[in-house]
Amino acid sequence: MEKNLEFPDLLRLIDERSAAFRSVVAEASDLDAQVPTCPGWTLFDLVKHLGGGDRFWAAIVGAGPADAPPAEAVAARAALEVPREREALVAWLAASTQLLIDALRAAGPESGCWTWWPASQSPRTAGGTARHRVQETAVHTYDAQLAGASAQPLPVEPALDGVEEFLFTVCATPSAWPHKPTAFDFHAAEGSSWRLTVDGDGARVTRIPTPTSATAATLATAEDSDAAGASVHGTASELVLYLYDRIKAESLRVDGDAGLLDLLRAWEPEEK
Repeated sequence: MEKNLEFPDLLRLIDERSAAFRSVVAEASDLDAQVPTCPGWTLFDLVKHLGGGDRFWAAIVGAGPADAPPAEAVAARAALEVPREREALVAWLAASTQLLIDALRAAGPESGCWTWWPASQSPRTAGGTARHRVQETAVHTYDAQLAGASAQPLPVEPALDGVEEFLFTVCATPSAWPHKPTAFDFHAAEGSSWRLTVDGDGARVTRIPTPTSATAATLATAEDSDAAGASVHGTASELVLYLYDRIKAESLRVDGDAGLLDLLRAWEPEEK
């Protein structure tokens, strides 16, 4: 992927994925069905989480640059009341998404705001927030579908952006990697690849050329410093779902030392 999605595309994807989520809720046979990928949550709990998150982030974006989320937004989320009646619940979800989209559009992509990722490669802006909310909504739509046993892969457009967004937001950090320096490559079948390098300077992400079938074998067996310790191959949807711990590494093709992925999963960088 040569460039990030444009801000209007992010708003469109929030709207599209939210509509897909509402469709699942509207057609679900039981709002009290358990969500397998969110242990302890029912579908209704997931609705409250996603819709409440839209309203929470709408308030954060509207507040502008800050060192903490607005106290009013925190209090409102804690006291959130959500209708149980199906039609009213779906309408509440739609209104929640519209509040978020309106706030993002009014702010514009470069407007600063509080985020929970203070030291990553993702910007602390409305644009960075929009990009992450696409992923929150896309992954939780998958969760909701699983509650009805009919989950579908994430659409290619948000999934391709989602691999990089996760690596930029969740993995990139100035905190030192506590193990031997290495690198993790993530290759999407749709034609995009990323390298996560980890060492004493922290973790950083770069886009890299996607290997051809001829070069893949070379990369897998290379012993020079440019070789990744572990390379993960799958569709963009599978990579996103793996990164969000929805599917296991065994569902993907892993070249190199698969044990390094366990170290990466267990790593909890110190916030700087």
